[in-house]
Amino acid sequence: MPVNLPTNLLRSFVAIVDAGSMLHASEHVFVSQSALSLQIKRLEELLQQSLFHREGRRLALTVHGELMLDYARKVLALHDEAVAAVSAGQFAGQVRIGMVQDLAELLLSGLLAQFADLHPDAELYSRVAGTAELMDLLERRQLDIVLGFAPPGDGNAVTKAPMSWFGKDELASLRTVPLAVLEAPCRFRDAAIRALEDAGRPFRITVETPNLATLRTAVNAGLGLTCRTRMFQPDAPLDDIGLPPLPQVACVLHTAPALDGPTHQLATLAREVVAALPG
Repeated sequence: MPVNLPTNLLRSFVAIVDAGSMLHASEHVFVSQSALSLQIKRLEELLQQSLFHREGRRLALTVHGELMLDYARKVLALHDEAVAAVSAGQFAGQVRIGMVQDLAELLLSGLLAQFADLHPDAELYSRVAGTAELMDLLERRQLDIVLGFAPPGDGNAVTKAPMSWFGKDELASLRTVPLAVLEAPCRFRDAAIRALEDAGRPFRITVETPNLATLRTAVNAGLGLTCRTRMFQPDAPLDDIGLPPLPQVACVLHTAPALDGPTHQLATLAREVVAALPG
């Protein structure tokens, strides 16, 4: 079967080339450097080829990257021409989307910002919260689209990813493992505690917060270990350091029974973005 290359991955790829670095590219496509890194990894996985290599501190295109750049520009030009021709100013009405914090950085600064620019007449509302709260709002018809987490066997799974441990590796060897977690209910909090209990490892919660950015700060400061997916810190999971294994988690997409034009388009684009995340 042919490989489908999501346009957001191609757009980020071209932006990095044009800007000369991920730092400068992030300012143009409204996506964080960590999200850009994930997108390029996913694009390389789909193509099964490396697109960049490092020359000192500079990112340079490989031979395959040079070839892909020309095609990416052509695909994006045709894509944007088609969107402008078909949808120009026709989308209006209310669009309500909810997402977990892990996806907010990727979606708010990328997909939703671009959607708002393309469809200024659409009344966009975004809610960032835990999956349980978002699903309750969906059931009460207060949201149209929900992107959250669920067990890997969930029928609404868009993609699956392994959970990983994050933090200072020296903390893993302590007799009592310090944990940094989000407030309950939290699937990752439960998975970390269950894994340590099943392994007979003593632990204590050292940091508890409702905010993912605060959790990241605490983990980077060495105040505790935590359990998330690679979206938390793409290049920093702890491997083979004696901590118990963790399960997989599914990224799921739920929608209201009937979606109008702009809402259906946003749900389709959100599915594509999430499906492109590396597993």
